[in-house]
Amino acid sequence: MTPKLALGLMSGTSMDGIDVALLETDGERHVRPRGGRSFPYPAAVRKRLEAAVRQVEPPDEEVWALARTLTALHARAARRLLTELALSPAAVNLVGFPGHTLRHRPERGETVQLGDGALLAQILGLPVVWDFRSEDVRRGGQGAPLVPVYHAALATALSKPTAFLNLGGIANLTWVGPQDRLLAFDVAPCNALLDDWMRRHGAGAWDEGGRLTRMGRPDYARIHRQLAHPFFRRPPPRSLDRLSFDLTWLEGLTLADGLATAAWLVAEATARALAFLPAWPKRLHLTGGGRHNAGLVAALAARLPLPVVAIETLGHDGDLLEAEAFAFLAVRVWRGLPTSFPETTGVPVPTCGGRIHRPSDVIGSHEGR
Repeated sequence: MTPKLALGLMSGTSMDGIDVALLETDGERHVRPRGGRSFPYPAAVRKRLEAAVRQVEPPDEEVWALARTLTALHARAARRLLTELALSPAAVNLVGFPGHTLRHRPERGETVQLGDGALLAQILGLPVVWDFRSEDVRRGGQGAPLVPVYHAALATALSKPTAFLNLGGIANLTWVGPQDRLLAFDVAPCNALLDDWMRRHGAGAWDEGGRLTRMGRPDYARIHRQLAHPFFRRPPPRSLDRLSFDLTWLEGLTLADGLATAAWLVAEATARALAFLPAWPKRLHLTGGGRHNAGLVAALAARLPLPVVAIETLGHDGDLLEAEAFAFLAVRVWRGLPTSFPETTGVPVPTCGGRIHRPSDVIGSHEGR
């Protein structure tokens, strides 16, 4: 197949902004990043998004209005990147747009992404692949994680088994074995927990560089009590919602000690997660925003008995990896290839998730439902 040029978009559970990446790929082995950027959310939009994610009631008209706002912001980010790369939209074949996860409760058969794939297709004048999770959940899968098949493509030339740890709002682990055998699952709350603790203390949106995390002293008694939660003992497949864990277990700690305790929870949970892997990986590649937190990375390096390295050692930008992944997944959906597997989401059979919207499609109401 002739590789396609696809735009991937990503709005992660950390709610910090939109990542956009351009990828040349056939959805299988050929992967060539062509550039990307991150665009922070305006403060007012981020505040609305935080409120929507925490809303207990079913989504209302305000939430669906926010979905249209987020879609317009994704379109603007895509256009800005193309302008910076001196490319016209006509040079792009398709767009991968997962939206922003509002609610993820696969045990109830529920996953809700904010966004409007048909609207984005109209604005950009390009085919858009959207709603990557619903079909997997409908068939009994967890609907997450979805990036592992892209990890497998990145690991083509690596000595196996190898592994990838995405330090996003939720930390998730991908193991790639011989013949591209896959196993993947969510490990622990990660940046969502650290960032919420920062906001609770009025100290900003995140711990820049992990300076405060490194200063803190972890409370190991609290960590081990938290690890008694059934989630950490559950074998794969498993996935987390952003609100699966709250901050109550950290109450009473200082800002720095709470950050250090949350970071070491991720490290301890990752160490325990390694026990589920079929064979010990030769190396653990870190992706996602959490790899910028020196305290979190130091905790992982101290706790894990294997080399821990940033994904940049493979020549990839870890901040853009998930956006690249959704460009890759969009091409797979376009080709009818599976995007999730029994070993990644627990879906009974390999499943091609995602719906394709073309610019000519009629825009329906509440596309994000």
